[in-house]
Amino acid sequence: MVLLSLILLPILLPLLYFIVRPRPVTIPIKNRHVFITGGSSGIGLALAHQAASQGARVSLLARSLNKLQEAKESIRRSSGLDVSIFSADVRDYDAVQKAVNDAGPIDVLVVNQGVFVPQELDKQGLDEIKFMIDVNLMGSFNVIKAALPLMKERKDRLPASISLISSQAGQVGIYGYTAYSASKFGLRGLAEALQQEVIADNIHVSVVYPPDTDTPGFEKENEVRPELTKLLAGSSGSMKADEVAKKALGGIKSGSFTVPCNFEGHMLAIATAGLSPERSFLMAFIEVASVGVLRLVGLFFQWNWYQTIENWHAKKNSKFAIIDLSIYTQE
Repeated sequence: MVLLSLILLPILLPLLYFIVRPRPVTIPIKNRHVFITGGSSGIGLALAHQAASQGARVSLLARSLNKLQEAKESIRRSSGLDVSIFSADVRDYDAVQKAVNDAGPIDVLVVNQGVFVPQELDKQGLDEIKFMIDVNLMGSFNVIKAALPLMKERKDRLPASISLISSQAGQVGIYGYTAYSASKFGLRGLAEALQQEVIADNIHVSVVYPPDTDTPGFEKENEVRPELTKLLAGSSGSMKADEVAKKALGGIKSGSFTVPCNFEGHMLAIATAGLSPERSFLMAFIEVASVGVLRLVGLFFQWNWYQTIENWHAKKNSKFAIIDLSIYTQE
């Protein structure tokens, strides 16, 4: 496939330049209103710092008013700028709508809230599953639905943005992430359909796919991760929140639909591109040329993961067999 693409390069590049949609765009940040949910800590707070440093008017929404006030003070200390804060639970549409209306028309909406409780499906309570889906997926619907009317009516008509912070677990399912992956996979479907609905309003949708990110929440998640999850997910490494925020903001400003954050993320983005929008004809060429090779690489990854799972269960069963034999001998 790679060789064929190179042979067809003179034909393929002009064709891709003509057909890629939506067209390339630049979304300005300076002097514009950036509204970030989950903005009191982690990636959201890091994004707020960077947006403020680039001259944006920033609003933050989160549940904890105390954490929001701490975030506001930290941004004031670092940039000298004041930010607006709103305490609301994204599961409560009326509360979100009030916050959005009080904040005023939004130019760049960053839907960043998220919760993660790792556990095998048969061991996880339905209340935890519902909690993740309500916050990660339904909360995103609530925020976007509340913000869209004013975004569509903005006066400057400059390009606007809606970005959803997903996860690499929203590109590939991992042991112990059953409910979490479902809630994050859903964001892509939301984003693909939404982009078609809002493109006529000059609103551009992005989905950011961070790997494990060093945040207070991640430390707590690591404490309760199943052992197999640690073995499978630990190989991809982690990033600092500031690093993810820098990649995310760069992708938002360029209007990229898919925003990976590290090398593995770029490979996953190409391998799972499917029918996602693509603005760059050069990236489209890379996707076309490498999709076959990356499918093979993906199959090797799956082989490795399933080998790890089989070996872990074999080791576990062997351990139990030894224990049973020991008990039988003592009897």
